Amino acid sequence: MRSLFGYDSQKSYLKSTKRINPTRSPFIKERIEVLYKSDSLDGLIHHVEGLEIGEETFKVLCLENHSNKLGFKERRFIERKVGLQLKGNVDLLAPQIQFAIMEVDGEWMFGEYSKSDSVWLYHQNKPQNYSTALSTRVARAVVNIAIPSIDGVTAIDPCCGIGTVLIEALSMNINIVGSDRNPLVTTGARENIAFFGFEGEVILREIRQIKDTYDVAIIDMPYNLCSVLPFEEKLDMLLSARRIAKKVVVITIEPIDSPLREAGFNIRDRCVAKKGTFTREVIVCE
Repeated sequence: MRSLFGYDSQKSYLKSTKRINPTRSPFIKERIEVLYKSDSLDGLIHHVEGLEIGEETFKVLCLENHSNKLGFKERRFIERKVGLQLKGNVDLLAPQIQFAIMEVDGEWMFGEYSKSDSVWLYHQNKPQNYSTALSTRVARAVVNIAIPSIDGVTAIDPCCGIGTVLIEALSMNINIVGSDRNPLVTTGARENIAFFGFEGEVILREIRQIKDTYDVAIIDMPYNLCSVLPFEEKLDMLLSARRIAKKVVVITIEPIDSPLREAGFNIRDRCVAKKGTFTREVIVCE
């Protein structure tokens, strides 16, 4: 994990220019960007002693984990003991910065604390829905797999459907466009994107009509629960994807290794997303 902070020799508080937004992940509810670690609480206190926070107000929390439950009084005692070592303005009600202390597997950790807003949950309430669309949680996870760093990255969802992937990507400020050959879903995707206040291009076209090239393509392979997409059609889509993008992340409900390899892709990684008996495979290709 990249550290959020740097320190000078006088232990002054410096923010990194590369902050990782915890709201990107649909699985992280809370997070500590670890600054200091020690095998004892006293050792940790020694590390943070005299740490200058600057003009921003702060608060220190002591968190418990499932393997080491601390009582309320013990947590408050630790918070005060550590908080007194920091140089800055304390605000217990509305601090600008929250720090946290936690013991994990016998090691004490200290760092900035953040809590996820779970924004993908709000995106479930879009005005237009599609029965076979990805869940917002899976869509957000797929976007993170496909685009771990957004700087300068261009992306496309060439089978965007109702826009679930587009909404998650746009909410993370990713430069992405969408397209689909179905005029009903492209209209719905535009409505959904506008509903959440995002701006994104959604074009009515088949994947073979795409002329531009992108760094990443995310493709949720079209399917019908009552029929299988012919091999030739899958291969045609994948050949088009290989032409327009350097990296492709494919979501599929049926085996697709053979057409992927025939299209010239190298499979770099894969995982499975399950919902009841329904299974989707996420495959990273280059």
